[in-house]
Amino acid sequence: MRNVLFICTGNSARSILAEALLRHWGEGHFKAYSAGSHPTGAVQPLALEMLEARGVSSEGLNSKSWDKFGGSDAPPMDLVITVCDTAANESCPILPGEPLRLHWGLPDPSAALGDEKARKAAFANVCDMLEQRISQLVTIPFDDRDAQSVQADLEAIAAMAQTAAANITDTA
Repeated sequence: MRNVLFICTGNSARSILAEALLRHWGEGHFKAYSAGSHPTGAVQPLALEMLEARGVSSEGLNSKSWDKFGGSDAPPMDLVITVCDTAANESCPILPGEPLRLHWGLPDPSAALGDEKARKAAFANVCDMLEQRISQLVTIPFDDRDAQSVQADLEAIAAMAQTAAANITDTA
């Protein structure tokens, strides 16, 4: 079982979505967590709505500080993934274990402007990007590979995702 921590600033949308999606798609192989450097204390209702629409459980999801994962009683992490640019630029806490680290920069759907339809579309887009990346993450044979090979696989997922996002931006 691999422990994965998704980090974002507010821990209210992107990291919450990632935690729920990995719990769903990686059940039995991954234990997913999420946290924020400055948690809002509440999960975005549209994030919960996106999960429900996809048949993904939101049970137990809550906005929490990454400090929770830095203590001696915290589970050791195998992988830490930042999902927003601001969290990637902050000094992450020292975490138990020797986790691999990865950055998946995603736009903040909570910051989307416009009517409810536009805001829902922003959440759906981020959820789609996370599902794509997580569907690839769960196929990596962690047990059969050394840390450097796994890191290369993780970086390839991030690079493919960046290329796909750039293509979407270019055609918009």
